[in-house]
Amino acid sequence: MPNNRVDIAMRELITAFSCLEVADVIERLARAAAAVAGTAYAGFVHVDALRRDARPVHMHAPPGDPLRVRPWLTGSGVLKELAAADEAVRLAPDDAMDEPGFLAVPVPAWARDHPFLWVAGRGFEEGDEHLLSRFATAGGRALEGAGGLEAAVRLLRGVRSFRSR
Repeated sequence: MPNNRVDIAMRELITAFSCLEVADVIERLARAAAAVAGTAYAGFVHVDALRRDARPVHMHAPPGDPLRVRPWLTGSGVLKELAAADEAVRLAPDDAMDEPGFLAVPVPAWARDHPFLWVAGRGFEEGDEHLLSRFATAGGRALEGAGGLEAAVRLLRGVRSFRSR
């Protein structure tokens, strides 16, 4: 009987903690960031610990990417700028240069390298930067929490398998 109670309790914990996955949280945060910023584009960029390389990790965009933000992001030099940046990066839109308008803010509290949350597709002002920074802080905490729950599930599965031997 005691083993049955342990198995049930462990299964309940694992099920409850498995509700959030980091990848799903990233997608939801990007979609919400686009809505908060009043644009259709948002995503995350990770900068390595040495601040030499930045790479896009997720992009929320409308079908077909009408503003061609995806190729602009990788080919414009903005990733190099983010790799060196400690603070927000704001670029004005420029139709002549096919630049969509861009705002990226650091994601504090998320311990993985130096991530940035970005939005694109219009001109952004200081108020947008402030709002997105606050959103990025909340997002960083959510990502930390989701990562912690994923780690807890792995540990609980180990406890459960050890206990059932």
